[in-house]
Amino acid sequence: MNSDKIILEVFTDDKHVPEKIRWEAPQMMEKGECKSIALSLWDGKENNTLRMDIWTKDMTTDEMKKFLLQSMITFCDTYNKATSDTGLADKIKQFIIHLAKEEKII
Repeated sequence: MNSDKIILEVFTDDKHVPEKIRWEAPQMMEKGECKSIALSLWDGKENNTLRMDIWTKDMTTDEMKKFLLQSMITFCDTYNKATSDTGLADKIKQFIIHLAKEEKII
């Protein structure tokens, strides 16, 4: 069995507030820094989603709004790819885009 790693490193201040986030995918020879991570994990045993959301203290509210809305839009693409339910994926995506435009986020 082969394995690949994704490394996430969170640097915090003395109060444990994230200041910097680094990521690395050695097998792809990719690495970088980011301001936020939204990690979803499926627990098949509990039939439930586990979440880990981390963002740095210098991430602005506007950046967070864009990050979350763009993440939701890409989840629609993931949903469509996994289920082939294009109809529902498109409905959800259009609703998210409508909200983003209404709130002047995009």
